[in-house]
Amino acid sequence: MRPRYNIAPSQDVVVVRQQQGERKLAYMHWGLIPFWAKDSTIGRHTINARTETVAEKPAFRAAFRKRRCLVPATGFYEWKCENGRKQPYNIRAADGGLFAFAGLWEQWKQDDDTVIESCTIIVTRANETVAPIHDRMPVILPADSYQAWLDPGNQDQALLKVMLEPCPSRWLSACPVSTRVNNPGNDDPDCLAPLGRGVA
Repeated sequence: MRPRYNIAPSQDVVVVRQQQGERKLAYMHWGLIPFWAKDSTIGRHTINARTETVAEKPAFRAAFRKRRCLVPATGFYEWKCENGRKQPYNIRAADGGLFAFAGLWEQWKQDDDTVIESCTIIVTRANETVAPIHDRMPVILPADSYQAWLDPGNQDQALLKVMLEPCPSRWLSACPVSTRVNNPGNDDPDCLAPLGRGVA
């Protein structure tokens, strides 16, 4: 599995899900395609699911009940309007470690019976670290909630919704990075370099 530095919607991402009591890694298309969809184009509009509507929105409600996953990452990008331009920021764990976004997954069958597995990332309101950059952020789950989130037998809607809060601000740090991340074709360590230390 090669390192990735700039993953864009519609590409494949690594997720962790629980099946038959075991956690398993899988590659999934980023942009959830509900099992009932007539075609895959809906995935262009379902890269994120909002915490406020994830339990009720038709595209997500079935997956929210029993097909939840973790999307491991070391960071994410957001863009802030500065001086008439959008400046990208890399937001990562303050300790430099790995974290996991709350996600949902689905299976969709094409006309030729080929199955596509896809996912979405749940987003919530921004915490104090992210708010100066953007008003939304991915739900980052604490490790002690992974089991309850992944368990397909856990259908306690109230408990699940409690998990979908912004993570503590102290967990994250943010710094401006090169606009190279605006092009998904750029996928190398320079994407993460703070401005002034890498490629501008």
